Amino acid sequence: MSKTITLRVNDSEYDMISNCAKAQHRPISNFITSTVVNDIEASFFADSIEMSQIKNDRVLMEKITKGHSNAKKMKGKFVG
Repeated sequence: MSKTITLRVNDSEYDMISNCAKAQHRPISNFITSTVVNDIEASFFADSIEMSQIKNDRVLMEKITKGHSNAKKMKGKFVG
């Protein structure tokens, strides 16, 4: 189900967003949504090249495996 949010931007930010949306022939809401989702995916998830590099780093994988095991055992402390 769709949700509605209110976003406050200044005039220059609105103009920039509006112009970009118009250039792509999309509504502002669609432009904002797709831009935010793409940024989240790029920032928080590893792409295939990065994941390959992680999996090929033996020392890093050993540390990840040990950390995962310790977390399952509730060993250690959470650092936020």
